[in-house]
Amino acid sequence: MDLFERCFAFTRADEVKALGLYPYFHPIEENEGPVVSIGGRKFIMAGSNNYLGLTTHPKVKEAAMAAIRKYGTGCSGSRYLTGTLDLHVELEERLARFLGYESVLLFSTGFQTALGTIAGLVQKGDYVISDRENHASIVAGALMAKGMGAEFVRYRHNDMEDLERVLARVPESAGKLVVSDGVFSVTGEIVELPRLVEIARRYNARVLVDDAHAIGVIGVGGRGTASMFGLIQETDLTMGTFSKTFASLGGFVAGPERVINYLKHHSSAIIFSASPTPASCAAALAALDILEQQPQLVDRLIRNASKMRQGFKGLGFHTLDGQTAIVPVIVGDVQTALLFWRKLFDAGVYVNAFIPPGVPPNMSMMRTSYMATHEEEHLDRILEVFEHVGRELGLLTPEARERIAAGIVQDRLSHVPASEHRAQ
Repeated sequence: MDLFERCFAFTRADEVKALGLYPYFHPIEENEGPVVSIGGRKFIMAGSNNYLGLTTHPKVKEAAMAAIRKYGTGCSGSRYLTGTLDLHVELEERLARFLGYESVLLFSTGFQTALGTIAGLVQKGDYVISDRENHASIVAGALMAKGMGAEFVRYRHNDMEDLERVLARVPESAGKLVVSDGVFSVTGEIVELPRLVEIARRYNARVLVDDAHAIGVIGVGGRGTASMFGLIQETDLTMGTFSKTFASLGGFVAGPERVINYLKHHSSAIIFSASPTPASCAAALAALDILEQQPQLVDRLIRNASKMRQGFKGLGFHTLDGQTAIVPVIVGDVQTALLFWRKLFDAGVYVNAFIPPGVPPNMSMMRTSYMATHEEEHLDRILEVFEHVGRELGLLTPEARERIAAGIVQDRLSHVPASEHRAQ
């Protein structure tokens, strides 16, 4: 078989484009935070992870430009060799203090952080135990570890009883790493961290939380999931990214100094990748300054998201309870989701259409997310457009709401059977 045969046979994206319903890869020409330009038109952005609205903040932009003037555009080497700048060390030390950990290690992307941390720690005979709905980077890191002889098992989404059933079957002598998103990137749900930590300790497992969508969003002053529950000391490792709250690019893991030191010398993602650029580090440092100096931005972000969550519910849409910046509006099947997205787009509202395999079969959704810099007029307009489209597509009738709710229940019950705890 020709390896490229499946590429030539893949026509689904072309078919959706021909229908005018393709929701991906639309180039943004100008970004003003809550408003963007696409194809010469202005759109209200309701799908960005720019949670505090700092990507266009003057201090963040100036910091990035100043770093380029001083250091140039890149580091031309890995952290392990010639690619460490004083900026990297400063950012690591600042983040460690902010998060309440002994030490931090930077990676060049958030995705790479999960790969480098999981595969750097977990070895042959160890186990990675992962929530079924964890981010794809965690799955990739676990599969990479599996390729080196580790075991990869999953438990039902946020189901702590199922987690305990899984851990009870893992050999007592094996090293165990329980990994979960802090805030789940699709639904905005928060991990039940107190139960997870309690169960992990009972079975001598270590805990890794991915706070990509939590830092700057929940916790004291935006310090993330462990902070929210008062469990920083009990949460062994926390991962994060710079591409959301920190208005930049890159990632990091925070934890005990001895563990971070080990990763520095054993993680291939550190040793064999060029280090984060000077501009990326400087932008993240400036964003951290603003977060520390203006924690009220976190409060405003959550107020905006809460307004939208209650607004969607009040209109009759099916969303999920939460306390984060992510507010999913579940519409059911793929065709409805693509059509819904197109009608929102035509009305000047830009959101993310999530369809299978990114979500279960009956949970296609408009994955909306909010910023501290959204104004009331932006939020009111989004609700107005959603209501118009929802009524046009018949999604706000009692029958439609019942059907969508039943589909969600079915997906959540059947997505990973209790008897199935193998990696797929």
